[in-house]
Amino acid sequence: MGTSVPTAPDAAANLADVFPSCLVALGAADDAWLRAHGLEARITLRPARSAVVVLVDGLGSAALGARAGHARWLAAVPANGAAKKLRSGFPTTTAAALTTLTTGRPPGSHGVVGYSGWNPDTERVMNLLSGWDDEVPAGWLLGPTLFTEAVALGVDAVVVGPGRYRSSGMTANVLGGARYVAADTIPQRVDAALAETATGRSLVYLYVPELDSIGHKHGWQSDRWTAALELLDGELARLDRALRADVGVVVTADHGVLDVPEHANLPMAPELLTDVVGVAGDPRCRQLAVAPGTDVRDLVGRFRARYGKKAYVATRDEAVEAGWFGAVVPEVLDRIGDVVLVARGSWAFNDDRTLQPGEVPKRMVGQHGAMTDEETFVPLRLAGAFGA
Repeated sequence: MGTSVPTAPDAAANLADVFPSCLVALGAADDAWLRAHGLEARITLRPARSAVVVLVDGLGSAALGARAGHARWLAAVPANGAAKKLRSGFPTTTAAALTTLTTGRPPGSHGVVGYSGWNPDTERVMNLLSGWDDEVPAGWLLGPTLFTEAVALGVDAVVVGPGRYRSSGMTANVLGGARYVAADTIPQRVDAALAETATGRSLVYLYVPELDSIGHKHGWQSDRWTAALELLDGELARLDRALRADVGVVVTADHGVLDVPEHANLPMAPELLTDVVGVAGDPRCRQLAVAPGTDVRDLVGRFRARYGKKAYVATRDEAVEAGWFGAVVPEVLDRIGDVVLVARGSWAFNDDRTLQPGEVPKRMVGQHGAMTDEETFVPLRLAGAFGA
């Protein structure tokens, strides 16, 4: 088709390395264990008794850098060099990225390939963030979480997050194996993390969803987002001050964010969707399942002719060959869309075919899912026993 697609780096540290690196630092895992489990631990951490991994949903390195004056602890440059960052992985969306974090594997291996995904057995699109209670079948997640592995290694695995997520299907699956501690505010979560690391050997995962929620509704450039960042920064500084000396802290994010202007929220051309039977993913990363017999290469060519300057368009095979989803196991291959449409710049692609005449579509301001640096690069702030 004459148009190449970008390749994904396969040697860079990313979210999959976080928990394995912590388990090595805690003395619970070693190189032999990593090799036996097919995991990487490419983040060098000093030895510690316990670890706290703070996951700030939606905090990209670019946005943090732009608001560094409001987040002096988070944005502090280590004495031994430049600020560290990780790659999120692809797609840059919460369901896929959190599963990469908690399994140590890419979406092509753990099976959660986007915000929503195609179920080839039912031939329907499933929500892979909120649909674990009633849409996602048992066994969809391939393999155990690293919480389960940590417990088997003698490490107490703890999740600290809002109470509303305690009994969700996603918690039971993607966070499976950990003991859940409910704490509804950021200060309460910090208090809980301090209590859970006071004694023993533990791996604590502290989840912060507030910035992502605000960013979707108001944008990361809004005053509300900045105020939430300031609150978070102050609480993380307090966590750092109050920790026991032998507890390490890793602060990172699942993905970044960019604000999509109203004019850049595009409805996909209906004539291009005639043979599309399922629209999955985020507006910035669409995965399209097509009807049997569709000429996929021809459809990709037509999408490229229409949106080639606004998006990368690839067949499933091209996306897999380029490493977008990491190593893809056979069970996952058919979950990936026949056509993958990844926004460039600040564009987003919406399916407006069900809108009624005169109906105004609801659009998010802050969005993510694609491959821009704003979405892909996330902070890596080390503190406590892990600090420089």
